Formats: sequence, structure tokens, C-alpha cells
Amino acid sequence: MDYSSAFAGMKVIDLSGGVAGPSCAMMLAQHGADVIKVETPHNGGDWSRILGRTYEDHSAFSLYGTLGKRSLALDLKTPEGKAILWRLVRGADVFIEGFRPGTIQRYGFGYDAVSAKEPGIIYYSISGFGQTGPLAARPAMDPVLQAFTGIVTENRGEHDNHPHRIAISLIDMFSGLLGFQAIATSLYVRREQAVKQGRFIELSLMQGGAMLSIIRLIAHHLERGTTTRTSMPNGVFNTADGQINVTMVRATDWRPFCEAIEQAQLLEDPRFATHAARGTNLDELYGVLRPMLAARSTAWLSERLTAKGIMNGRVNSYEEFLMEEQVAATGIMAWLAQPGVSEKVPMPNIPGLPPFESGTKRAHAPRLGEHTRDVLTEHGYSAAEIEALVERKVVGVG
Repeated sequence: MDYSSAFAGMKVIDLSGGVAGPSCAMMLAQHGADVIKVETPHNGGDWSRILGRTYEDHSAFSLYGTLGKRSLALDLKTPEGKAILWRLVRGADVFIEGFRPGTIQRYGFGYDAVSAKEPGIIYYSISGFGQTGPLAARPAMDPVLQAFTGIVTENRGEHDNHPHRIAISLIDMFSGLLGFQAIATSLYVRREQAVKQGRFIELSLMQGGAMLSIIRLIAHHLERGTTTRTSMPNGVFNTADGQINVTMVRATDWRPFCEAIEQAQLLEDPRFATHAARGTNLDELYGVLRPMLAARSTAWLSERLTAKGIMNGRVNSYEEFLMEEQVAATGIMAWLAQPGVSEKVPMPNIPGLPPFESGTKRAHAPRLGEHTRDVLTEHGYSAAEIEALVERKVVGVG
């Protein structure tokens, strides 16, 4: 074991689909675990593979969520498929499922059943609204939980004052990290046990959304929905050649801000002289500032604001971000060749691990069923038995 492969030798059975569960299991794979991704051989496999534009067996979602795993295409609706999964469970360290509550029990692989066979297993369930309660059975994805937990209400458009979802899979990705830390700490504790004792871990996207927005939740609750503004002005402003974000933290930032943009006369304007006055007259303040900032270039504003200690950042597209000198200087991105994709894919390197390298296991996103034969062979199936399972469509091969 070393820092680059803390979970080497551990076997993870990943039955989750979408983003939250798969990204959690992906992190285990990146830290050395053998993650066997079990997905249906029908309808394209894990549904994340067909979200948005597809590249043979992949989408942008699955290129990230399957990285470093092995794919076994298996029909769990058949008795033979269930028998195969039971054989995989033997000796497994982690079992991950992301079905709607009650579904995994109907398949026969609930925690009680699995832990009876493997008492030391860490069993992790991820769902939308949780395993119990009136909404437990309701289907849910990231946008639904952004709305339900209040994040959408918080994210109102500047021009239409209408609630908007945040376009990235915010809750999914955060929940994946929460799941990873819960499993990782459980494995740490279990490693010290003379007799390995497993546990059941539950996480919902609802819980992930609550934790993600906890500071705003606290503030809105204590202030009954009318939260105190931070220093003004804040937000995105048009410039002569683009847009810039300005973030002011302290009321004392006002003077250096005015000096930076060469508008010292605003300091004497009673409408804006104090923090409270700027909050009361915020629309008027923005009405004055917007044309001033729009007449200057982004680079001019950024240089002067930075010199005065005012936090700011050019508003980039994703492609512009990837081309930033700072990104190259810090080495945070790798560019990986992937099956079915005509050009290399950008992938953030994972903190604490070596950079990704194309062609290595860690950097490979498998096709659906790519490792079916290998996994079955390792678990005692002969070549003839595997071919018979393929023939009967119990399993699929890449």
C-alpha cells in the first residue's frame, strides 16, 4: 500500500447508475480498489452512458463516472444473473447500489441478505429522497433536488428574478464525494478490526443538497429568509470586451474599489457612502457602475482591482478556462484518449494522486461489458459457461 493506492486489493461491487453513485465508486477505483461496475446489458447499460451527446458507449457523464473501473454487463432479472452477482459478492469489501428504495431488496440483494453472506462488507445506498418517508419512492435527479432543497430559489436570474437550476450536476458530484468519504473512513476503521465488521451507510441527494447549501440554510433560517447582504457591489458586470466577476467581502473594500476604477467621486455620494446606504440604493448603484465598467476592458479592470486587493475574475467559457495559463502552470488537467472519442478528453487530476496517463487502468473509461469475460473467468466460470451465458443474453460483452 502507498499513497497512490490506499485501497489496493479491495473489491468493490458497483450497481449504481447516473452520477452520484458512480462518481463515488470512481474515486475508490482511483485509489486502487478493483471496482466492478455491474450494469444491464440492455438499453445501453448505465443510463449515464446515454445522457446528452454520445460517443459510442459513452457520454461526458460516463467518461468521468466509469474511469478506472471494469464493466460487467449482467442481467439481474434472470436467476443466472443473480447467481453471478452472488459469486461476485463473495470476498467483496464494498457494495454500492443506487436503485429506488425497495428495488434492491426485490432483487434479493438488500443489506440483510448481502451482509449475511459477507458480514464485513461496507454496504452503501444512494437515493434521491432517502430510504424512508413519504417521498422515498419518488424518482429524482439533480435538478429535482436543487429545486426541493432551495438551491434553485437561491439562484435567481439577475434580469428576470426567476429561479434557475445550476447547470452542472452540483448535488450529484458533491454527494459522490460525501459517499466516498463515508466509505473511506469506514474502510479505515474496519482495517483495524481483528474481526471485520461491516456497516450500512445511507445517503440521499436531498441530504447532499442540504449539506452543500448549509451556510445559506442557516442564514435564511436565522434571518427568516431576509439574509444580510455582504459588501456591495458584487456580481458579474459587462466590460468592453467581455465580463468580469467582482467579489467584495468587507465594507472597507468600497474605497479601494472606487479608486481602482477611477471613480473617487462615488465616495462622496451620500447614496453610496456607507454599507447600509449602498444596500438601500443598490439598484441606483448598479445603474451608475454598469456603464462605467462596460467602458473598460476586462484586463484593465482586473489588473487595477487586483492591485487594490479586490477579488475579481474574468468570466470564462469552459474552453477559455482550459486555455488559461494558470491551468497549464498548475498542471490540474490531464488530456486522456478514450474509446469511441475522436479527440482527447480533459480530466482534472485528483488531489493526492499521480497525474492521469492515457493508456493506464486509472485513466480508462470502459465500454459496456468490456470486462465481462475477464471478471467471470476470475470468479470461476469456464470459457464454455461464459459463452453459454452470452448466448442466453444473461451477460453482455463489449
